[in-house]
Amino acid sequence: MQIYILTFILVAVMVLFITRWVSIEVTAILTITALVATGLLNVNEALSGFSNPATITIICMFVLSEGLMRTGTLDWVAEALKKQCKGSTTRFMLFMALTVPLASAFMNNTPVVVMMVPVVLAISRDLGAKPSKLLIPLSYFAILGGSCTLIGTNTNILVDQLYRDTGGTGFHMFDFTPLGLTYLVAGVLFVLLFIKTLLPDRTSLSALISRHRTARFVTEVCITEQSLLLGQTPVGIFTKDSGLRLIEMVRGETVIMAQDAKEYKLELDDALIIEGNPKVLGDFLASAKVALPSVVEDDQVVPMHSMELMMGEAVVLPGSPFVGRSVSTLQLNRRFGVKVLAVQRRGLHHRYHVREMILKPGDVLLVQASEEGFLSLRDTEAVLVVEAPNRAIASKKPAMIAIATMLGVVLTAAFTPVPLVLAALMGCAVMLGLRCLNVEEAMRSIETTVIFLLAGTIPLGHAMEKSGFAEEISGFMLHYLQDASPMVILSVFYLFTSIATELLSNKATAVLVMPIALSMASHLGIDPKPLLMAICYGASASFMTPIGYATNTIVMGPGGYKFSDYLRAGIPLNLVMWVLATLLIPVLWPFTAAQG
Repeated sequence: MQIYILTFILVAVMVLFITRWVSIEVTAILTITALVATGLLNVNEALSGFSNPATITIICMFVLSEGLMRTGTLDWVAEALKKQCKGSTTRFMLFMALTVPLASAFMNNTPVVVMMVPVVLAISRDLGAKPSKLLIPLSYFAILGGSCTLIGTNTNILVDQLYRDTGGTGFHMFDFTPLGLTYLVAGVLFVLLFIKTLLPDRTSLSALISRHRTARFVTEVCITEQSLLLGQTPVGIFTKDSGLRLIEMVRGETVIMAQDAKEYKLELDDALIIEGNPKVLGDFLASAKVALPSVVEDDQVVPMHSMELMMGEAVVLPGSPFVGRSVSTLQLNRRFGVKVLAVQRRGLHHRYHVREMILKPGDVLLVQASEEGFLSLRDTEAVLVVEAPNRAIASKKPAMIAIATMLGVVLTAAFTPVPLVLAALMGCAVMLGLRCLNVEEAMRSIETTVIFLLAGTIPLGHAMEKSGFAEEISGFMLHYLQDASPMVILSVFYLFTSIATELLSNKATAVLVMPIALSMASHLGIDPKPLLMAICYGASASFMTPIGYATNTIVMGPGGYKFSDYLRAGIPLNLVMWVLATLLIPVLWPFTAAQG
């Protein structure tokens, strides 16, 4: 009976994770409550996710990564990239492949990509390259770098600790490095050889807006019934002599870039995002009889008051407090003087009913604000305000302290008996004590969504073991794979984990698949490490969708990507990694190795 109850809970949890009908935090609380109410776990067991060393370690990694960010460590990386690209996209890609994975091997991937997106946009302008050719590679390099060490991705930390909880030997800091470096080399070669043909020639609004926004302004105008532009083509309106530049055209929910809008004829309610100086823009409004759009000022929709406020984009980050809230409840105009024109989601441009839209990770807010408003919005750290980097490099002293602290954590965990969780806690204490960041900044760096996800899924994994569910599933698999070799079973685990990660999340997938892998290894009489490594890499090497991995979500808006772009680039790369894992994991972690 318990197995049937748990099956129902698992299905319900997976549906909620995939659909996001309620927030992950709510799903986690409901999961914990259901496990206790049905008698599958006692209270202490159900709450074990909060106190698990993996959860504590991941919290510490958020703080340590924030300390590195706050002290400007990645600013050095950004400056080096700008100096070394020397007018060559290929050279820039190579230097990005060297620096980004190195950073993400020891830091949380999300801040690495958040820091690098404005840098990549600025360099793409200088090189005359399309951001769409560079931003998915940035995400891929961060993902691949994270697979090189135990602390490079939360999934590795999680699987390691859960394996130790079952009496296993766990993994060491650099156990992941041989296969991780192989993945990295394969990924870099894939990007250099094929990515240009697989990714679109597309530019987002933020990449098209001039960096010199003090002289030229960007605004949106709408085609009305009185407009003299009805039936005309943009190519005949926005000529070199007009003093205006068309950035993009919006028809319904479809965004049409300027280069693709040449043959369109303007229709009623089309929106044009254009750039020019205030006088020319004002003359254009009067002569063409077009209207300024409506903007959301908290609870109201009002006409745009001024063209001289700057227009820009703000990407809602994974784990942001904006996620799950409507645009009107954010009170952005009252708090920061920021007005919302539209929300772009997965390539579609939403201009109507914006106030009621419930925000999701990766949504792009098209906003209008002053320079101070943009700075205030950026300081919330809830969104990535996409703009050219203009921060001065931080002082070297705290940066060196942060680097030394992180190095100390890595070396302590790698070469001493001190557990990783204790080394990470000591590192946090040093960074806070030496003021690499303050307590408020440390608390803001912790992604509560991730913590609640772990708190809900870790006890779910325990329930799968305790109820016999994992045994039943492994027995079912063995029935159909009874004549298969361990290598085939490993390959199946990798493929299943890789696909499930694209729908759920890498951490949830790893927790739910791991008990089945341990049970399968016990039935086969093999060392579980090869199967656990297949789970780690299958869950982390997530390239096919913008929702499978946080860094893919972050670059979607700034790169102007659609869902299909990830499939086109990610499916072949996932297949390459699947083959590599199937061939190399049994070599690096033999099935017959003695268990400690």
